[in-house]
Amino acid sequence: MSYIRKVPNTWWLQRKPYFLFIVRELTSVAVAGYCGFLLYLMYALSKGPDEYSAAIGLITSPASYTLHMIGLLLVLYHTITWFNVTPKVLVFHLGEEKVPAVIIAGAHYAGWLATSALVAWLLLGTGTSV
Repeated sequence: MSYIRKVPNTWWLQRKPYFLFIVRELTSVAVAGYCGFLLYLMYALSKGPDEYSAAIGLITSPASYTLHMIGLLLVLYHTITWFNVTPKVLVFHLGEEKVPAVIIAGAHYAGWLATSALVAWLLLGTGTSV
């Protein structure tokens, strides 16, 4: 029989890197929750204008605004920490040389910025009137 060391349930609170890792993993719950919320909005839209108006009424409440801001912070934390760890997960080589980590992470940030700019451009309009 081998010795099994007892590990407390709060092991992840003992070191900052462990804590930050667990926080990042828990932020995925917020990401999943927001995906569920978007699915609910699409469902409400499919049920007609009355159901969709009721769903939009929920969004405009102060509590919903607060939840959206908290959700945004959690999603930003999740995204930034994931982009920063990406070079450890994706190791690219050009010939014999490794692609520097800053280039891999930078490419992800550049893609994020380009996608955000495109979405903002589509949502805010192109400045032309119809």
